[in-house]
Amino acid sequence: MTLHPVPDLIAAARPGGLAAFNVIALEHAEAIAAAATFAKRPAILQISQNTVGYHGGVAPLARACLAIADRSPARLAVHLDHATSPELIRAAVDIGVTSVMYDGSTLEYAENVDSTAEMARWCHERGVFVEAELGEVGGKDGAHAPGVRTDPDEAVAFVAATAVDALAVAVGSSHAMHTREARLDDELIARLAAKVPVPLVLHGSSGVPDEGLRSAVRHGMTKINIATRLNIVMAQAVRAALAADPALSDPRKYLGPGREAVRQEVQRLLHVLE
Repeated sequence: MTLHPVPDLIAAARPGGLAAFNVIALEHAEAIAAAATFAKRPAILQISQNTVGYHGGVAPLARACLAIADRSPARLAVHLDHATSPELIRAAVDIGVTSVMYDGSTLEYAENVDSTAEMARWCHERGVFVEAELGEVGGKDGAHAPGVRTDPDEAVAFVAATAVDALAVAVGSSHAMHTREARLDDELIARLAAKVPVPLVLHGSSGVPDEGLRSAVRHGMTKINIATRLNIVMAQAVRAALAADPALSDPRKYLGPGREAVRQEVQRLLHVLE
């Protein structure tokens, strides 16, 4: 199979949401592809700028994800997430990544608009789907810091000025949550969905309980990003394998159970978002 354009995956996922899962290690990508195949649901493999830094460059993991997506019978795309560097985006696109998020949310509004519009023009010339984020907050969470909310009118103006294909909005979630207690503002999601002419993206979805995710999709959220939840279940499985056999040294014997735990959780979440 070949990579699928993100708009096609969005259409295939409807009336449910399109799940996008962050890949840190090869086992994540293998598990996500396997789960999407079993669930018969589309999905996105996404690599964050932080993960690129961990691996010392975009090429090793991105090429692996592209190869896994290409050979999988599932409908998959590969996406670069939370990239603040235009150079990184260009490098990912050159490798074959067909969807990117340019994150200018910590910039002043006018600078965010200008830089996002320039990046979108460059990507669109190459047939690349572009997600952006609106906000001026700063810190790790950016527009997804607790208490921050996206203004619908500002979101409409931002999309019109930048021509992006999707917009990450702040509606009550936060990155890197280890508990699933976030309560989303469904009324705001509905207002945003009614006004903003491009798909809405929920970041920080690991902290949202299942019914909250379902409700967000019903109210108009389209792309659902999940990262921390997968890391939690992988770590639990790895710890259990090592605790069961203190002499264990072959990584396949503990990373294998970690991969399987991720597959099961991804498959479950794909059905949650149907």
